[in-house]
Amino acid sequence: QVHLAESGGGSVQAGGPLILSCAVSGTTVDSYGMAWVRQKPMVGLDGVATIDIDGSIDYAEAVRGRFTAYKDSKKNMIYLEMERVKPDDGTTYYCATRHRRPCSVEAATLYGINDWGKGALVTISS
Repeated sequence: QVHLAESGGGSVQAGGPLILSCAVSGTTVDSYGMAWVRQKPMVGLDGVATIDIDGSIDYAEAVRGRFTAYKDSKKNMIYLEMERVKPDDGTTYYCATRHRRPCSVEAATLYGINDWGKGALVTISS
């Protein structure tokens, strides 16, 4: 049974940095594509960043150049480094797996994810 546990959420000032972490159990970060998605009220899940099993990384246009996603296979964790955060980045972020390929932001957004955690709330203060 796959279990994903996000941590690192909280309040951050606009323009500042924040790092989200996700501990993975029941599978490995190298077995499936991994993703960070976020959900805003009244809006569906949006892919933020994805790491496919071949190591390719994809970002949503809104975060490209500001966010960095990576995984640590030894620790079986994935991370999302957020820099120069904007008010629009404030929402709940979920760590997720995507079993089918490709694991890209578009695929995760349009075709869904398989497993996800309880989420980490990110609040942006001005």
